[in-house]
Amino acid sequence: MDMPDMSDTPSMGFTNSQNTLLYSSSWVPSTPSAYAATCIFLIILAIIGRGLVALKTVMEQRWLAAALDRRYVLIAGKTPEAAAIDSNPETKTSSLVTAQGVEESVKVVRRVWRGPLPWRFSVDLPRALLFLCIAGVGYLLMLAVMTLNVGYFCSVLTGTFMGELAFGRYNEGIEH
Repeated sequence: MDMPDMSDTPSMGFTNSQNTLLYSSSWVPSTPSAYAATCIFLIILAIIGRGLVALKTVMEQRWLAAALDRRYVLIAGKTPEAAAIDSNPETKTSSLVTAQGVEESVKVVRRVWRGPLPWRFSVDLPRALLFLCIAGVGYLLMLAVMTLNVGYFCSVLTGTFMGELAFGRYNEGIEH
């Protein structure tokens, strides 16, 4: 039984070629400075990717806080202080302003979080668009790594490290 000649098949391994195609046939660095610029682009793209993940985390916290504070309960039989002041003949013309503005007969109740929040267009559309950007940047970085170019690979790792160094504190308690 003859063994096939393996010298004709391309090897799957990392390369350090400076003219490795990135994303399209028109993006092939031909000079060392073009290769360096491509690597810098990948570093910046990876930093942006980590920044987008941090932005999503911050926005999720804001959306959750707003949803939990969105509950108003009418208090039965409670007369607003402003109405009591108005009905008292001994008081002069005045109004009562509280921390929430003019006092009303409602109380803000913080909801205990259980399960998913209701679907809201003002929250779920920006969330989906933000995740679309995160996925797009992630796939572009993955394609750069799949070229098996050592410089591109190290650039993505460097950018990820720098992005996490800059934005990691915003991802506290979030697994991704």
